[in-house]
Amino acid sequence: MEFIKEFWKFLRVRKKYWLLPLILSSLMIGGLMYLAKGSTVAPFIYTIF
Repeated sequence: MEFIKEFWKFLRVRKKYWLLPLILSSLMIGGLMYLAKGSTVAPFIYTIF
């Protein structure tokens, strides 16, 4: 949790707000890949792409 606070402070101080959508989309894609690894959700995720 401390890392998230530090990262948010970095984004505010350095005014790097454009990094936030990139990181969030990377996390979402990573989460989808994790779910698609071998679960029953995999066929539904593959239809998205």
